[in-house]
Amino acid sequence: MMTSGTEPDRTSEAGSTAGIDATSGHERNSATRSTELLLIESRAGVRTLTLNRPAAFNSFDLALKESFLAALEDAAADDSVRAVVLSGAGRAFSAGQDLKQHLELVRTNDPRIATTVADFFNPAVLLIAEMPKPVIAAVNGAAAGAGAAFAYACDLRVAGASASFSMAFAGVGLSADSGASFTLPRLVGAGRAARMMLLGQRVDAEEALRIGMVDEVVPDEDLKRRVAELAGVLAAGPTKAFGWIKASLKAAATSDLAAALEFEGRAQADLFARSDHHEAIAAFVEKRPPRFTGA
Repeated sequence: MMTSGTEPDRTSEAGSTAGIDATSGHERNSATRSTELLLIESRAGVRTLTLNRPAAFNSFDLALKESFLAALEDAAADDSVRAVVLSGAGRAFSAGQDLKQHLELVRTNDPRIATTVADFFNPAVLLIAEMPKPVIAAVNGAAAGAGAAFAYACDLRVAGASASFSMAFAGVGLSADSGASFTLPRLVGAGRAARMMLLGQRVDAEEALRIGMVDEVVPDEDLKRRVAELAGVLAAGPTKAFGWIKASLKAAATSDLAAALEFEGRAQADLFARSDHHEAIAAFVEKRPPRFTGA
């Protein structure tokens, strides 16, 4: 997770299947291995995390929370990962909190009820928003509550035509969490965000595109291909610059112009010395495409 505006070095990744090191053939740590609840794929610098509880609309129970958070931490720290894709299996992106399990925990006064936001939802959102590499949400079907909030925290959102978004918190007697009160107004404006949260309004894919909630809408059958295309472009790009762009946008959201200029200056000072910048200007002079390595 990047908070200071500096990021670790990155190297390109050859194609690999989840859990197998592309060069040695050895298994990586458990955070990079697919489980019954979370499918993990690594290919050409792109790490894809697919929530795999389709019968429960990919809602987060305790086990999926643990797996997903560990996978995000690993993706953020792994230098070979240069872009991340979040998706859901079946007919939903994610319905957010598993309310059936939540009810069981409430009825038994389980102490994890009081800590789940701080222990899981908050760090997961921060990892998505602050890891120094691009994160794309591939929104297939419904995204509700914290599931929608995870999509809002991503850098790019591509929706299938059947996608929809809803802030379901008030409907179960809760306020917004998972950063939705910060991210959603910055995408659609304070008025629309308040309306979605107070009235629980469902927004379909075309309306989401119109109001700026998503960047693209494609036919459902084209979603995986289009997201893979975008992720491939980003994974082949200047990863250090992308990290600084994310950090600059985050810093500027809560600063004045002078502070933003100072932050941008620090970013450029770092990037001027990077090999990807040197390669890019050489390629420009030589009239050829640059070959970025993420360094």
